[in-house]
Amino acid sequence: MAPRPGAQRGDDPGLVRAPVAGRVLEPLVGAGVQVAAGAVLLVLESMKMEVPVTAPVAGTLQAWQVAEGEAVEAGDVLGHIQCADSVAQPSASPPDAPPGQPASNRTDSSRHGDSSQPGASSALDALLARRALLENAARPQALARRHATGLRSVRENLADLLDPGSFSEYGAFAVAAQRSRRAEAELQRETPADGLVTGIGSVQGRPCAVMAYDYTVLAGTQGVWNHAKADRLLELVQRQRLPLVLFAEGGGGRPGDVDWHGVAGLDCTTFARLAALSGQVPLVGIVAGRCFAGNAALLGCCDLVIAVEGASIGLGGPAMIEGGGLGRVAAEDVGPVDVLARAGVIDVRVPDEGQAVRVARQWLALTGGPASAGPPGGDPQRLREAVPASRRAPIDPYPILHTVADAGSLLELRADFGPGLVTAAARLEGRPVMLVASHPRHLGGALDAPACDKLARTLQLADACGWPIITFVDTPGFMVGPASEATGMVRKAARVFVAAAALRVPVLSVMLRRGYGLGAMALAAGHFHAPLATCAWPGGEFGPMGIEGAVRLGFRKELEAVQGAEREALFQRLVDESLARGQALNMASHLEIDDVIDPAQTRPWLLRHLRTLDGRTLPPRRAFIDPL
Repeated sequence: MAPRPGAQRGDDPGLVRAPVAGRVLEPLVGAGVQVAAGAVLLVLESMKMEVPVTAPVAGTLQAWQVAEGEAVEAGDVLGHIQCADSVAQPSASPPDAPPGQPASNRTDSSRHGDSSQPGASSALDALLARRALLENAARPQALARRHATGLRSVRENLADLLDPGSFSEYGAFAVAAQRSRRAEAELQRETPADGLVTGIGSVQGRPCAVMAYDYTVLAGTQGVWNHAKADRLLELVQRQRLPLVLFAEGGGGRPGDVDWHGVAGLDCTTFARLAALSGQVPLVGIVAGRCFAGNAALLGCCDLVIAVEGASIGLGGPAMIEGGGLGRVAAEDVGPVDVLARAGVIDVRVPDEGQAVRVARQWLALTGGPASAGPPGGDPQRLREAVPASRRAPIDPYPILHTVADAGSLLELRADFGPGLVTAAARLEGRPVMLVASHPRHLGGALDAPACDKLARTLQLADACGWPIITFVDTPGFMVGPASEATGMVRKAARVFVAAAALRVPVLSVMLRRGYGLGAMALAAGHFHAPLATCAWPGGEFGPMGIEGAVRLGFRKELEAVQGAEREALFQRLVDESLARGQALNMASHLEIDDVIDPAQTRPWLLRHLRTLDGRTLPPRRAFIDPL
């Protein structure tokens, strides 16, 4: 474009130039007016935006060299200001602005007289009013009803879980997909965030994603837009490798959403997205109140399920049960905590949501890696008394676990399921570990079907978390007999061996007393040389099966050849010989175990081996077929 008049004075500081290419709107300041430096002189329209052109210096504006509606290029001279020795007073202001107010404060709507477009101030007011509808204070009656049940609001739970000021919410302004049947203002008031609060914050400084269904909004049901919100967040979780905490309370699918073009919604990807995160990032599920259908399906995908007493969980709620012709059931009877804990659905039972959040924070801290070393949870010398003098008296594993672990770090998992085993996450010298212990007060410590399921899943969970596994063994083996086989024991036992064979994390095994047969091998990750190290306490006894049973089976002919007291004496002599042969020191002398240790030295023995793992990385996972 040819230079405009005056362009030859390129070094003149009073030249008014176009900052961008555009079209000239009407000038705001006429020729001959004194202006201050920075005052808006005219406006250019460029790429649908209005760009102000300001005075480069103070002085008197000379005639304009452009007309309204004219196209200009960036750098074109639009006008000229005769410089003054000092800033002219008063500065130029729009005709409708108070004296002294810069022209740049004048809004688009004030210039054009268009009241249909809100200015910046009114738009901000609208935003603040809209955001206020998301807060608890906007729905006092719903909040009061919630508190009357002894439960907290979603935002109260998130405030307790996340570090202060760390939460960034996603999709907060969504409402239920019901605009064709309800007014927009009503939806904004009654369906804030479409019943699902999603976002990213931090827990003890570590980034963490949250999905929290809001039972005060349409019973926490899953609608069109909150599925979209969930998918958006789960994609971020996968991409950023973030831990996820799910508050799962809700009634499942929402039939009242009508603003969509689908039929059944069976192409919904939320469930598959969350399931695909299993073993990739930590998944923590928390449930209080009622959790049915789709909400329960998401909960069940989590690594750790924390349930508040009084909760009810099921893949179908009362309406679905009745609709399926299965009768009428009260919501609290669908899947109460006591029943589902014994069925293995629940990992940790807690009295209230506050404790649920504390457990979630503890678990996230464990999955975050090492922490400061802590002292042992008890006097190590007391471990010398942990095994009763009588071979038939059961060992209590809890004092052993609490003494070996760092003080206050032990978190028991699935306490009501598979009671023949105790499983717990803990720390040793700050290192996160998974602990597994036989519990002889149930079936003598034999591994039945629930115990096998519990053990196999615990091995997989520890491997996914990258935690070493420590087993404390006192078992007569797998449970046998017709009743046991009817529970699928062949597959259940095989599941443990398959899971153990795929482990990437190391195992350390401590034989407390009895280590018999396949069950003892399963608790040692498949065999006694599978662990990084296997030791026994001095009273350990070993054999291919229980000593007494092995004698009766292996020496049947000899025993049948004698009668009465002579048979009893022969039986006892054979038992004593087998016990001597299977004692811990003899096992160690034949290299079937690596060491025999003083029980008081159990924690130092474990720590020495754990320290050899420092700095090592885990190999890739390999595929395997779960026998179930």
